[in-house]
Amino acid sequence: MRSRTMTAAVVLGLLALALTASALQSEKPAAKPSAPEGMPPIPQPGPEHAVLKNDEGTWDATVEMMMGPPGAPPTVSKGVETNTLVGGMWLVTDFKSTMMDQPFQGHGIAGWDAGKKKYVSNWVDNMSTGFSLGESTYDPATKTMAGWMEGPDMTGKVSKMRSVVEYKDPETRVFSMYMTGPDGKEAQTMKITYKRRK
Repeated sequence: MRSRTMTAAVVLGLLALALTASALQSEKPAAKPSAPEGMPPIPQPGPEHAVLKNDEGTWDATVEMMMGPPGAPPTVSKGVETNTLVGGMWLVTDFKSTMMDQPFQGHGIAGWDAGKKKYVSNWVDNMSTGFSLGESTYDPATKTMAGWMEGPDMTGKVSKMRSVVEYKDPETRVFSMYMTGPDGKEAQTMKITYKRRK
């Protein structure tokens, strides 16, 4: 009698396990997070964020600084940039290099502002006392991101600079910065060539 009871218990246990497994398999996949009723929908990555995804990963950088008199050769240094795309929407940048024989470290965030219909960014580093803000637009025909950045230099003076990023190929991009001098003429002050690390 005892063996029959144990056998029945085992069969019932196996049946319960089978039904549980079947129920788990038939469950629908988890739905995307939704906002409470009456609230706007939770933002999701869109086509504009695909441009930011191009920058993901680790990049070796060659930095050229044009700080001397016109015609003087640029000062060249090497750096490393690591980019992480947070939630598919915000690109977080960490950059390490040297500048004027001193360690240089910078941190930035860039993303698509749906209200402004622009890419927006901010930047801080260990050689300035404030942060820079920027806006830019992307031209898919030329694969170029062009805009401006405004922030303080090492002396604390706030200036506005024109910035351009050219996507040469999936493994190469070039960042250029231009400033307007007291004479009203624009000159290139920086060029960074990035190569994706493999």
